[in-house]
Amino acid sequence: MPDTLADFERAKVTLHGTTKLVYRKGTGPAVIVMSEMPGITPKVADFARAVANNGCTVVMPHLFGRDGVPPSSGAYLRAIAQVCISREFTLFARGESNPVTGWLRELARTEHERCGGPGVGAVGMCLTGGFALALMVEPSVIAPVLSQPSLPSRLGPFLARNESDLGVSDADLATVKRRMVDEDICMLGYRYSDDPLSPAARFERLTQEFGDRFIGTTFPSASKKDHSVLTEHLQQQAFDEVLAFFRTRLHPAS
Repeated sequence: MPDTLADFERAKVTLHGTTKLVYRKGTGPAVIVMSEMPGITPKVADFARAVANNGCTVVMPHLFGRDGVPPSSGAYLRAIAQVCISREFTLFARGESNPVTGWLRELARTEHERCGGPGVGAVGMCLTGGFALALMVEPSVIAPVLSQPSLPSRLGPFLARNESDLGVSDADLATVKRRMVDEDICMLGYRYSDDPLSPAARFERLTQEFGDRFIGTTFPSASKKDHSVLTEHLQQQAFDEVLAFFRTRLHPAS
């Protein structure tokens, strides 16, 4: 059933000369929720509601797809077509940060100024999973979550060569590594064991780069379709850990 998203505030936000629709809900420090394919589905919206009920201001930009529409073959095809023709996304390029992450970093900065608190949380899922890592270049982002990070796609021309790529430039990676140590930051990551879209080699690379500051959890796949850890194929453990992570990082006094 479609979700009207009527309980979210809506605003058009212009950053770097680009305007996007942004949904907001709640009060407290900001958390940027970046939707998975095929967009802001009802279960993505429900996850965002849980973040808002957790004492945060959830900030959910429209990036692709049709908002509030449940997943379907048609919805996936439309969203993929939008992404493929957009200059904001690079699906197969290795060693690059997606162009849209520049806009998202600025969103994090402005929302930190608006909402206050010690910093900003960021959750990426599927196509946007690695964006939470790229957003760490922005100093306000202090609580990143990478759920089933899927870019660069292993279905592209480089196949296995893409599996360990993190979807960030070398310069961005170096900046994030410095911040993780200097500011005592850790990041969470989740995937399913048999998920071809989010390969194990990517988590191995994250561990190689960040050591125990990357807290990665791989859940055993019950089905070949298991992919969306926080939404469609929910793992309650991950859901609860993410909310606790935000409480700890964004509400340290409590």
